[in-house]
Amino acid sequence: MTGKDKFRFVRQNMKKSKMRIFMTVLASAMACTFLIVLASVGFGLHQTVLRDVMEEDAINEISIYGTEDEDGQYRNINKEDVEYFRSLDDVRAVSTLIYLNQQPEYIVDTHHIHANTRVSEFFGEEQAGIQLEAGELPSAANEIIVGYHFLQNLSPIETDEDVEVYDENGNILDELRYTEDIIGQTVSFTIEKYMGDDEFESKVFEAVITGITEQPAREWVEDTTVYITEEMLASIESYTETTKGNIYPEEDEYEQYYTGYDDVYLYSHSLPHVEALTTQLQDEGYYVYSVASQLKEINILFNIAKAGLIFIGTIAVLIASIGIYNTMTMAVTERAPDIGIMKAIGASPKTIKQIFLLESTYIGLLGALFGTIVAYIISYSVNFIIPLILEGVYGEPLPDGLKFSAIPWTLVVIAVTICLIVTIISGSRPAKKATKIDVLKAMRREI
Repeated sequence: MTGKDKFRFVRQNMKKSKMRIFMTVLASAMACTFLIVLASVGFGLHQTVLRDVMEEDAINEISIYGTEDEDGQYRNINKEDVEYFRSLDDVRAVSTLIYLNQQPEYIVDTHHIHANTRVSEFFGEEQAGIQLEAGELPSAANEIIVGYHFLQNLSPIETDEDVEVYDENGNILDELRYTEDIIGQTVSFTIEKYMGDDEFESKVFEAVITGITEQPAREWVEDTTVYITEEMLASIESYTETTKGNIYPEEDEYEQYYTGYDDVYLYSHSLPHVEALTTQLQDEGYYVYSVASQLKEINILFNIAKAGLIFIGTIAVLIASIGIYNTMTMAVTERAPDIGIMKAIGASPKTIKQIFLLESTYIGLLGALFGTIVAYIISYSVNFIIPLILEGVYGEPLPDGLKFSAIPWTLVVIAVTICLIVTIISGSRPAKKATKIDVLKAMRREI
């Protein structure tokens, strides 16, 4: 008996009990749909979180916050460390940052702003691929670049007391904003110095704005930072006679906290190198963070969650398998005369068993097929309807790209595989029972 003959025989027998087969396929389809839709929530949120993390940070970036000295004490990264980082084969670029320990008032014509100041090695920034919204990187000691929101936060220095400067959202009114092109403008800022006996001295520094950084990936992040050169920092330190422009003199016992770089960023050639570099630097005693290590933790967490959801969905498939077992058991009982005839004309027990296993597998495949189609429809509906409901309830738009449900091909393969395994197991016992039917009893019943 060929495979084609077996399949034709199964189709003929299934047509004899259409309603029972329909209900069994329906139960299998519902179970498969439940499994896929339930697990799709985990896959959808996983994709959303990964996209969120990868947009927030450079995927091939490693942040280094410090290390330990020979005595096991914390210290900042120094120039020797940076040179070592640049010598590593898998490192494409190294970017360094130092934070000025004052928050000066920056004055541009008749407007001003209090902003944080960072000292950047612009050669490293250029290698790292820094993007500017406008202008260019500094090429002279007295040149600076400013954050994307620096311009729109410049407020007038002098206004009448009864004049409103800010609107209800805390933004500067349009008519009071600085409207000139900020690139090429000279900005002045004041650095203070402690002279002792509660007396302070100050000095005005000047710089030229040459560029504006690109808009932060996060919409809610506001960047008003001023980026100055290392040469300008040296001038400030020469005036204050302290490290990083501290107003007050430092104590020698805390020198390791004042000297060196505050942040160092390594950029690898490709993503596979990130994890290896992270592990290597951690083993060497550096305090590091990378998106790759965060992604690893996120993947572990969501993989556990997805496995749990798939397990719960599998329970529904197991419940549906009871219907398949009952259907196949009834089929064996009803077709006992046919089985007897098949045995009488020479059909082997193996052939009979294969026929009933083929029928249970066919039912499972139909259920998986229709269940998958319905699951995709539900998934698309969920991603369309739920955001509308939440936006209506909270009155705020949801983040772009938010997915409540996602069905990758791997989930479909897992669901179909589970359905097939369960249906084959459900049909194996009735199939085995069919091989044990006595030929004489079956023929006598037919007569």
